[in-house]
Amino acid sequence: MKQIVTIVRPHLAEAVLGSLKRAPVEAISVHEVKGFGRQKGYLDQYGDSEFSEAFLPKVEITLYIEDSRVEEMLERLVKLARTGRMGDGKIFVMPVTSFL
Repeated sequence: MKQIVTIVRPHLAEAVLGSLKRAPVEAISVHEVKGFGRQKGYLDQYGDSEFSEAFLPKVEITLYIEDSRVEEMLERLVKLARTGRMGDGKIFVMPVTSFL
């Protein structure tokens, strides 16, 4: 069994979760998170002043899946969540030693 942690843009999370409802997964958890990668935040404007927003909103989706379905699931996640622009997020795959 593998644990897949996917960090996606908030506006793409619903499409990813809708696709996962039809997928054969053991468990799913969803968290709203903030962070940044290579994009290092962004500039925003409030009134007349600009300020730097260090952490960007993201959605973290964690799922547990059988080893034989990992490649299929990764292809599905990349197809749904990748826009080709910086800040698309990350996918981490880790082994699960026990599942109670």
